[in-house]
Amino acid sequence: MNKIEIRSFDMDARGVGHLQNEDGTQGKVIFVEGALPGELVSFSSYKKKSSWELATLTEVHRTSSQRIKPKCDFYGTCGGCSMQHLESDAQVAMKQRVLEDNLWHIGKVRPQTMMRPIYGPTWGYRYRARLSVRHVIKKGAVLVGFHEKKSRYVANMETCQILPPHVSAMLMPLRSLIASLSVVEALPQIELAIGEGVTAMVLRIMAPLSAEDEVKLKAFADQYHVHWWLQTKGPETAEPYYPAECDLFYRLPEFGIRMPFKPTDFTQVNHHINRVLVAKALRLLDAQDDERIADLFCGLGNFTLPIATVAREVVGIEGSEVLTERALNNARINGLDRKTAFGTRNLFEITANDLIKLGRFDRFLVDPPRDGAMALCQALIDLTDRSPEMKPKRIVYVSCSPSTLARDAGMLVNGAGYRLSYAGVVNMFPHTSHVESMAVFDLVS
Repeated sequence: MNKIEIRSFDMDARGVGHLQNEDGTQGKVIFVEGALPGELVSFSSYKKKSSWELATLTEVHRTSSQRIKPKCDFYGTCGGCSMQHLESDAQVAMKQRVLEDNLWHIGKVRPQTMMRPIYGPTWGYRYRARLSVRHVIKKGAVLVGFHEKKSRYVANMETCQILPPHVSAMLMPLRSLIASLSVVEALPQIELAIGEGVTAMVLRIMAPLSAEDEVKLKAFADQYHVHWWLQTKGPETAEPYYPAECDLFYRLPEFGIRMPFKPTDFTQVNHHINRVLVAKALRLLDAQDDERIADLFCGLGNFTLPIATVAREVVGIEGSEVLTERALNNARINGLDRKTAFGTRNLFEITANDLIKLGRFDRFLVDPPRDGAMALCQALIDLTDRSPEMKPKRIVYVSCSPSTLARDAGMLVNGAGYRLSYAGVVNMFPHTSHVESMAVFDLVS
């Protein structure tokens, strides 16, 4: 039986240990799923390379004081969570270490100040989810939920602790409903999106509904207070079905913002944390009423509109014209269109010339996808000799990938003349290894 002492975590919340060579030196690295630092465990490897192995936990011989019993009955099979066996405060501490390690090992930078982590409710927080649907003929059942770990199969989950309780309680009735439809073999997924008092579900259907299907869907909607949408092809084809009107929105009450969205839009999954995140980002941005601000990768205006309540002008830039039009409409709805402008540009290819054409901004807020903002950072480096006066004096960078944030931080600090003033994690996805974070860069005068 293979035994190993776990010394640390990796970015995917796996325990990390080393085998010992016969001469007593440190040997191959073993990544053990479900193991915690400080534990002595047995493991079974499922992937082996010359210098490392991936393994699953088979037995714990010495238990960490931070190990707890998972709340979910389906934890370990369902791939929706990876850290329910670790106490929630320890999860946040682990993510903070992951951020610090990435900043140093990838970017060769350290923040002057590590901020307190942003965290909140750890259960029932997930207001957005993509649920897979699979008709398992051998089991005579329809499964609705997340995929199993490392598998294309759908987990046989009857409840879900990270979904809001009313959605969790709906999973089994939803399975029965889908099983009764004529399109059961042509319904691969359901997109869940929850707004203020509205639960929307988008059925991805690849065949027309029968009259009987329509009756069943409407009855389910009436009983469980669901707003059905239908999507026949790409996300842009999603349309309200029943009830015909669906007023889907979330609020940012600190700024008096009401943000309409569609269930297929990208919005933060955790509304509580998003409110705290936006408020914190604006305090760090410290925009003044005479300043011009750029919100890059602006989406629907999640940061743009709050910034517009305090700054002279905000320009939101996104790669999709549809999104920038929607963001402008959201600005109009909130009476902020006179202080906002929106443009469509490919920010993954932005250059110093593009920044010069946009005009000078006092501050940037940057919220890129997982690929980060490398082109923007390179453009700022290129401005150093050409037009240093065009560089913003402060950048607030919101990240969903600590590795790309670290890469970009290295470029900003070591090439563009900024210092990393603050950094900290945002626990947007409790019980998962996903690390959301925020960093502040100040131009060195």
